[in-house]
Amino acid sequence: MTCPASTGCCWSTRAAAAAGGVGSVSSTTVYVESAAGVGEGARTGFASVVTGLLFLVAMFLTPLVAVVPFEAATPALVVVGFLMMTQIRDINWSDYGVAIPAFLTVVLMPFTYSITVGIGAGLVSYAVIRGAQGRGREVHPLLWGIAALFVIYFAISPIEKLLGLG
Repeated sequence: MTCPASTGCCWSTRAAAAAGGVGSVSSTTVYVESAAGVGEGARTGFASVVTGLLFLVAMFLTPLVAVVPFEAATPALVVVGFLMMTQIRDINWSDYGVAIPAFLTVVLMPFTYSITVGIGAGLVSYAVIRGAQGRGREVHPLLWGIAALFVIYFAISPIEKLLGLG
């Protein structure tokens, strides 16, 4: 089954999001990773199936992780982080409406230990800044809706604490 190229969403992505919910994994993470795959050319969902099968095989290899000392993995993580950071060179740093949300996304993910918080802060700040710049029409209505949902997501915990529920 192939997905329309315009949507970038396929059956495997939807299935992964549902399975992620069962496993208490953020569905936002699934969609962002899927979008990254689509950006690299994986449009049919077969890449997600192969990735899932490789993770299934990797489950049986997890005892080997105990053989490798933690210190040996650190250089690999540094290289992965470096490769991820090289992507920020393509951000238009002269446009505050793009640069500030990108900065918040990049910084908040590691500091909050949550990809969802980073993405949410980036989306909300993008919509708010574009609106404040008088360029709110450039923001797709769906993005305004997602930003509003993220505002609710961010507000739930403080409201619960204020009411003594959490």
